[in-house]
Formats: sequence, structure tokens, C-alpha cells
Amino acid sequence: MHTVPEHWFKMEKKLVHIALLLLFCLTGRVQASHIVGGEVYYKFLKDTTVMGVPNSKYEITLTIYEDCLNGNSEAIHFDNPALIAIFDSSSVSNISLVLEDSIFFVSHDILPANFSNSCLHNPPTVCLLRTVFVKSYCLPHNLDGYIVSYQRCCRNAAIVNIRDPSATGATYLAHIPAPSVALHNNSAVFNNFPPQIICVNNPLVYDNSATDADGDSLSYSFFPSLICDQGTSSQPGPPKPPPYGRAIYVPPYSYLRPMIGNPQIQINPATGLITGTPTVQGRYLVTVCCYEWRGGKIINTVAREFQFVVTNCSKTVVADIPQYSTDFNTYIVDCKNYSISFANTSSGGSTYHWDFGVPSVLSDTSADFAPTFTYPDTGTYVVKLNVNPQTTCQDSIWRYVKVYPYYTTRYTDSGYFCPGDTIRFLDRSTSTLQAPSDWVWSFGDGTFSSQQNVTHIYTVGGSYLVMLSSGNDRNCRDTMVSGVVIEEFLPFAGNDTIIVKDELIHFDAHGGLYYTWSPSVNLNDTAGNSPTGYYPDTGSFTYVVYVQSSYGCKGYDTMKVQVVSKPSFFVPSAFSPNGDGKNDFFRPVAIGYRDLNYFRVFDRWGQLVYFSRSFETGWDGTFDGRPLDVDVYFWEIGYTDRYGKQGTQKGDVTLLR
Repeated sequence: MHTVPEHWFKMEKKLVHIALLLLFCLTGRVQASHIVGGEVYYKFLKDTTVMGVPNSKYEITLTIYEDCLNGNSEAIHFDNPALIAIFDSSSVSNISLVLEDSIFFVSHDILPANFSNSCLHNPPTVCLLRTVFVKSYCLPHNLDGYIVSYQRCCRNAAIVNIRDPSATGATYLAHIPAPSVALHNNSAVFNNFPPQIICVNNPLVYDNSATDADGDSLSYSFFPSLICDQGTSSQPGPPKPPPYGRAIYVPPYSYLRPMIGNPQIQINPATGLITGTPTVQGRYLVTVCCYEWRGGKIINTVAREFQFVVTNCSKTVVADIPQYSTDFNTYIVDCKNYSISFANTSSGGSTYHWDFGVPSVLSDTSADFAPTFTYPDTGTYVVKLNVNPQTTCQDSIWRYVKVYPYYTTRYTDSGYFCPGDTIRFLDRSTSTLQAPSDWVWSFGDGTFSSQQNVTHIYTVGGSYLVMLSSGNDRNCRDTMVSGVVIEEFLPFAGNDTIIVKDELIHFDAHGGLYYTWSPSVNLNDTAGNSPTGYYPDTGSFTYVVYVQSSYGCKGYDTMKVQVVSKPSFFVPSAFSPNGDGKNDFFRPVAIGYRDLNYFRVFDRWGQLVYFSRSFETGWDGTFDGRPLDVDVYFWEIGYTDRYGKQGTQKGDVTLLR
């Protein structure tokens, strides 16, 4: 990177001698956002002597570029005359004002757009006004030369690559070297007008070269734009002395990367040619510095600042290959096949030329609209598409295609597929080039894992879809989905029961294939699902049945047997049929009776409101489909005992709501 005289930026703001200097800016309402660029040149005219002091006479030229399409006419009016200042840069801490002057313009012309492209539908309308100010000055010879400065507030608020452009002033300057460095020097002058139309996603080729009258060697680079403190005045104020600050660039932009492009916008340091393809629309501040070399040293610099406006120009032909990968500029990452089918989303084309990017192979081409090509090996290739090749209106594009077969995601599972048991899932993914490096498991029950090998417990039986998605660092990814069935294993010993002594009970467990009962008290067998129990005396007995299913699931359940001395009815004294699932039905429980002949319920006036020959359902507190009032009701049970004798039992129950 080239260097510039350090006092442009780092000299202390100490003014020793002030001649005709105004220390304030005139106020106004219209800012100078119409100015889109500027530059300062000088030309050596002759040597003179003033009062015995050797002088050199220079012609100073200030050129400013103004937007005459969108710029404010009042602000343009205030640019004439231009206020310039010349400072003596004899030392870092001693910057003195030599003179301050107003220069009236000598030319005022609208520059041609110089844009003609039949391959674009809608080139934008532009108007660029070039205003040139010229005046000659005699400057005494000194040790470090002079700085010629012009300042203006403010920049266009639409500039996107610097911070707070609408409140940031601009400084355009030239450095005249001392006679001891370069006697009779002329500054380099840029050859071409700045570009007015830059189309997004179109190659930019702009010759920003300069010509030097002295034949000095020239080099070029992007350079920071210089700012100034001119407030927000509509009228230019007199330039203030150096040092001048740099514009603050907004990431990802910098003065070396003033625009985003692919290829990136760059300047050739030897030729001044700016190339690249801008990919983002907007207004960008760009400064190019031209360095004059003599005897292997930089003797002078000249800078041009300009706002590059990148706009959307509709092309008649657009080459386009879609991007199906998240990798940079990559069409696809294929980890399963060597044969790639290419999609073509171009427009305006009639002929096509594909180059699939196989090194040292000339036959890897196609003229098909959407071809398929089989690559000879794994690797990363650059595929190129040229639409309407060898015609006036053509377009091209390139993308990467990454071919990495073979990558396959697989897993195995093992364990008892039972609720509450641990199942082990093992990753069995394979890759030809690179092993898997990340995993995402989904177990189908709302839980996930990012480990390679995992264990999992399902608490409820059922069918679940298990998914494993795995990938590697080459962006290969595959997914396997498979079902796992967890047995709906519910061991059941039977409902708790009450019997009369000297009776038999036949157990009926279910939920598995194998059963073991414990303890064996009063049972005729401890194996099978339906042993028989005989109870010659009263008591309470709790049994545990251990169950194993055909899947190998194991579990247990308990059952309680209560043995009473004689037959009994257990009848609740109240119930509440309010639909809360608790005591919603009035249902007596009979122990030790052969048959239930009837079960009746009456209201207090003797009206029969419920009748049944079963205890299974019970009364729900309604009559003829309507809920009955809270009250006391009377019941009657007719039965046949285990000896065949018939009888009745009566009582009352309270209905609550």
C-alpha cells in the first residue's frame, strides 16, 4: 500500500498565521448533497521573484461534480464562487494560512453519460454537471510545499458505506511539493470522467488512470475519503487547516473495499483500471489516489473522490444457475451421485454453452438447456454457463459444484422395546471421504439429541418415528427415518374384590404371556393368569402377579381380596351426580348373594324414579331424562342368597348437587 504525506492526517490543529481566514461557516437550510465528487489539480507556469524572494507561479484547478437531476438548484447556485485556501506545510506543528480566495467558475457543462448498451432494457436517467474553477497564484519557495484545500458540507444521505453521510463534510485537496523535492512539478490529471451508470451484477470496467505532464511514473490505490467540519451550511465556508480526518466506513465496507462485488471491486495499481462486478445496489463513496514517482520516491499525490451509484439495469439476457447449497456460490453439494442434473434459470437466451470444469478435459461441455453430466471423480468443480455465446448480448455465470459420493446415514437399535426400558441407538453412517461430524436425533415423542450414539426411554407404548440426520464438514447430509414399536404393556392382576368366607374366586390376570403369583396363600397354583383361590376364613389378602410379555417386557400388578364372614350389601348414604367423575352414580355393592332380583329407587311421594336388575350401571339422579332435585330418596333391593332364599333390603340415600 502506498503512503501519503503524514501531515494530511496527523498534524496538530495549531494555526500560527492567519490571512483572510474566516473561522466559522455561514448557516443555511440547503445542504450540499448535490455534490457527488471533486478533485484539485495544479500546473506549474513559471518562476518569478517577488521582493527578492524566489516564487513559483501555479495554476490551480478545482473541479466539482454535481447531480443536476436530483440536486437542489439553490445549493448548486451557492457553489459559485468556490472558496479555496492554500496552507504552508513547513512543519508538523506549524501550519500557516498563505491565502484564502474566492474563485469563479470558468466552465459549467453537463457531461455525457457515455453509456450505450443494447443489452439493457432500462438504463437510468442521469445528469452530471461538471463545474471547473481555475486561478493562478505565486507561491514562495519553502521547505515542505503547500496544501491547496477546498471543503464543502455535506454528503448525500443515501451513501451506504460511510457513517452519517448527511452530516459529514468533504475535503478535496492537492499537495504541491517543495522545490527541493520536485522543482517545476505538475500534478497528474485523471484522463476520464467518473462513471455515471453502474449496473448491479454487471461487470464494471472503468479506466481511472491519469496523465502526468512531467513523465513521472504513476501508481494507483483506493484511499480514505477526507472529511471536514463545515456544520450543515448551505453556503461553503472557508477551508480549515489540516489535519483532515478520514470518513468512518460502515462494516463490511472500508476504503479498500468500498463496494461489495463478485469478483470483488479492485483497482489495478499499475494501470488505474477499476474492475469487478458489484452485487449490491446503492450509493458508494470511492476515493482513488494517484501517486507520482520520481527517482524511486513518491513526490506527490492527487486524489479524486466520487460517489458510485450502483443501480438495477434490466438485462435482456441474464445467465443464472440457481444456488441450492448454503456453501458460498455453490450450485449443489451432492454426496450420493457422480451424475449431476443442472438447472438453468436463465432468461432471454436462445443458445447455451456449459463447461463443467473438469481439469485438462475439453469434452466436458454441453449445449443443452439443462444438461446432466457425470463427473469422473470426487472433488470441487467450477461450472460455467454462457448464454448466447459469441453474440452481442451474452451473459455468463459460474458456480461451484461439489461432488463427494458416497455419504449415507444409517442407525441400528437394540434393547427391550417396552415402556420404561432403555433402548440403545447406534450411528452406523458411512462416508467415502470424511466421517460424520454432527448428528440430530428425533425420537418421535418430542425429544431430541445431538450425540452420535444415544440411549432413550419411552414411557408409553405405541409406534414412534425415529429420525437421524447426520452430516460432515464437507456439507454432506443424509437422513434416515424408521419406525420403532414400543409394546403397550399393561400388566393387570384384576380388580380388588370382596367375597364371603368358604367361597371360591377365579383370578383373571392379563397383559402378558407368562404369570407368577405371590404369595401362594389360598391359591391352587402360582403360575398362569387364572389360578383359583379358596378362603375358609375371613381376612385381607394382597397378591402380586409378575407378568412377562412375548416381547420380553416385564412388570407386575397387585390385587386385594377382602374376605367377610357373611353376605352384605354396601350401600352409600349419598351421591352427587354433577359430572365431576366422583360419586356420579348411586350403585350398591353386593357380597355373597346369588342373584339380584331388582333394584328400585323412589322419591318421597312413592314415585318410582329408577329400576334395574343389575348393579353394573347404577342410578344417575335423573327421571325421564331430567335431573331430579336435591332430596332424600328411598331404595329397595330384592335378592336371592346363595342358599336360594329370597329377601329384600331397604334404605335411603341423599342426592346432592
